[in-house]
Amino acid sequence: MKKTSVFDYEHEFYEQYQTQSAYRLGARTSHSIRTDPRHLLFTLSRYKFCAKMLEGKNSVLEVGCGDAVGAPIILQTVGELHAVDIEPIVIEQNRAMNEFGERLSFGCHDFTKNHPDKVFDAVYSLDVIEHVEPGEEKKFLENIVASMTDHGVCIIGTPNITANQYASEISKKGHINLKSAATLKESLAQYFQHVFLFSMNDEVIHTGYAPMSHYLMAICASKKNLQGC
Repeated sequence: MKKTSVFDYEHEFYEQYQTQSAYRLGARTSHSIRTDPRHLLFTLSRYKFCAKMLEGKNSVLEVGCGDAVGAPIILQTVGELHAVDIEPIVIEQNRAMNEFGERLSFGCHDFTKNHPDKVFDAVYSLDVIEHVEPGEEKKFLENIVASMTDHGVCIIGTPNITANQYASEISKKGHINLKSAATLKESLAQYFQHVFLFSMNDEVIHTGYAPMSHYLMAICASKKNLQGC
């Protein structure tokens, strides 16, 4: 019996690469690979956390998907993913690069104005709420809640305001609504009965001292009944 070598596997990967072509990355992810690949690692670890927490959910919504670099990770554990973003050019690119068929769909949507007609088993939004004008946050969160089933789960991820002193100048300009652990929980508790906070430093998620974390992750459950949503 012939022994399989590592070179046989490499040859198989190469043949697949030749027939299927390279997996395409969006503009933002390509920029990260070229300028700060470690930051891409941190980003992907946030998606891994969401994938683990939402495992088994049938329909999931991502609010603010960007170039959807995390979609393949989420699709390892959920049935279908609908990813939305406010930028039409980003959504057009995502649709053109979609390799997951009907399990992955895209839409252009502004959650500070309205919400989709469909409701989902889970919603997650990473690195978005800090870009929402404070005066529009209420509508943004109301529309997220309105997009969930009664027993849905929501995950919100955002940089910690205590780490803002270490952020780049470009990030500081766009981060107009930063939260601390306390203010993030306060905001989300208006819409959910249960809010569980986690901290992140680089790619590691933990329950350590929140003011020393770089990033915050909140898991929300049991949405409150809000009038007008």
